[in-house]
Amino acid sequence: MAREGFMSSLVYMTAKSRAEALELARILAGRKLCAGINIVPGATSVYWWDGEIRENEECLLLAQVSDQALPAFMEAAKLLHSYQVPCIVALPVAGGNLPFLEWIENNSRGEAPCG
Repeated sequence: MAREGFMSSLVYMTAKSRAEALELARILAGRKLCAGINIVPGATSVYWWDGEIRENEECLLLAQVSDQALPAFMEAAKLLHSYQVPCIVALPVAGGNLPFLEWIENNSRGEAPCG
């Protein structure tokens, strides 16, 4: 499906707890840096850190972000996150439900201050 001029990304992030995920989501959405964020608790992450394999329970966050708001979203997410090296990855949306893509565009303008 065509994008009809709406440019957006799905931002994949992890957080150490549901409480941190909710705090990140409320701040980022409250600043209109994203249209919304889905929080998926109960993810098990297995990864290398400090020369050893680690395993932790985390929450996944999936944020709907317009390309206009993406730079400010990424900056704010990094500043707000508790991890030294947070997982924050933007994936471009290739298509989708046009009214939903328009909703993302209209609700993540990146106009609110980051401080």
